[in-house]
Amino acid sequence: MTTNKTRKKFSKFANNQLDFILLITVILLLSLGLIMVLSASSPTSLAETGDNSYSYFSKQATFAVVGIIFMLIISKIDYRYWKKFYKIAYIVSIILLLMVVIPKIGVEAGGAKRWINLGVQFQPSEVAKIGLIIFYASYLTDHKDELKDFKKSFLKPLAYLIPVVLILILIQDHLSATIIIVLVVGIMMLVAGVKMRYFATCGTGIATLGVAALYLMAKYTSKGAFRFARLTSFLNPWADKQGDGWQVIQSLYAIGSGGLFGVGLGNSKQKYLYISEPHTDFIFAVLAEELGFVGCAIVIILFGIFIWRGVLAAMKAPDMFGSLVAIGITSLIGLQAIINIAVVTSSMPVTGMPLPFFSYGVTSLLILLCSVGLLLNISRAGSKI
Repeated sequence: MTTNKTRKKFSKFANNQLDFILLITVILLLSLGLIMVLSASSPTSLAETGDNSYSYFSKQATFAVVGIIFMLIISKIDYRYWKKFYKIAYIVSIILLLMVVIPKIGVEAGGAKRWINLGVQFQPSEVAKIGLIIFYASYLTDHKDELKDFKKSFLKPLAYLIPVVLILILIQDHLSATIIIVLVVGIMMLVAGVKMRYFATCGTGIATLGVAALYLMAKYTSKGAFRFARLTSFLNPWADKQGDGWQVIQSLYAIGSGGLFGVGLGNSKQKYLYISEPHTDFIFAVLAEELGFVGCAIVIILFGIFIWRGVLAAMKAPDMFGSLVAIGITSLIGLQAIINIAVVTSSMPVTGMPLPFFSYGVTSLLILLCSVGLLLNISRAGSKI
């Protein structure tokens, strides 16, 4: 009897109408992403293996299939189930972020400790992003009666971010993850009902102190010194075109070469070891070169549709928790897409932000699709409203 009640409770939305517009949009983005990984990674893969130009694509495609399966399964699970574990989600996120310092588990690459190896190598910050969305959605829901109080609605929630920010900045030197997490949490707090003036006054002051701290740390320590070079290369990449400005310049060459319709799929020249690892953070530049302005516009429109459907799911969610989780996931994916495209087009300094559904990264893709499954379930819950 208990089993039947539990099954009924957690499958309440399973047969509700799925948001097919959202699902099709994700499938289209994922399909285009796989095509671009295949095209962009082939020269690098061939140079690394000597005989296999499909190594990156095959891994990405395998995890994409697995991710779709998990996405559909999670879309059937009542999203309220995850609220029970919000405290665990926060603790696990902190533990995973700290595991980068453990010998033989933490993996250093490019001078930064941002990866761990637990049989599969991945960035714990990717897991932490989803864990923190669930935590803050639950916390703000449970304390919704306190949202008019400055200390309880603004300072106390931000206090939970302090360990995360300190680990990401001081241990992992991972500013891009810090920025995206702070922005997503800020948006969730605003949507929950935290007053805008708290952000305009105290929030601005905290942000100013944070920037000043990063400046001093970069200037007087070895931590984050590379950010000066990134800022200089952003302001004038041609000042050091063989060094720090190289990646941005090659990206702009690729975008400029694409024109209106592009040079054709697979015909990019900049991917031939001019753009470093063109299948990761700068994959949008290869897309611009091969598919042109039209291809870029289609991708941007698809991300716009995703944001629209995500916001709609948040608006129609039957409770505050579902609404905040939906807006958190939508903000996470939308902001990452906006920042990545801005970096690739030299509209802002390089941050190392991946392009969702496009940039190579098997475990991050899997986590991303799982989060979309959660968003789809919330859309199921609100489909009858």
